[in-house]
Amino acid sequence: MQDDAPENSAFAALQMREVDEHSIEAAIAQSGERLVCVFFWGVDCVNCDIAKKAMLAQPQAIRSLDLAWLHGNVYVHPELGKRFGLHGIPVFMFFHRGKKLGKATGWHGLAQFQGAVANARLKLAHDR
Repeated sequence: MQDDAPENSAFAALQMREVDEHSIEAAIAQSGERLVCVFFWGVDCVNCDIAKKAMLAQPQAIRSLDLAWLHGNVYVHPELGKRFGLHGIPVFMFFHRGKKLGKATGWHGLAQFQGAVANARLKLAHDR
């Protein structure tokens, strides 16, 4: 992969940590009290590239959501897709202390993504 590839730029800009089927649980646990967003994606996935470019176009808005970011390439690590029942990508799943709080399927714009984050935070507040 080239250093200027959309995934490298988006992952670096948002400080996304790469995970696979062996490291995802520990990475989520290491995020402590922060809401975790796992971005499931794949190389040459057009919709994944659209999501990455959209996030790069508005990094401050994405950063203001105060998420701990992880990313997993389900084409390289198909066990991730199987484990989380993914039928397409991109998918953004939200976790807190290992508990899944929701997901956003596809990238339908910043407002939709912000709404998914807000819903995950509401569920977290309700569960406490």
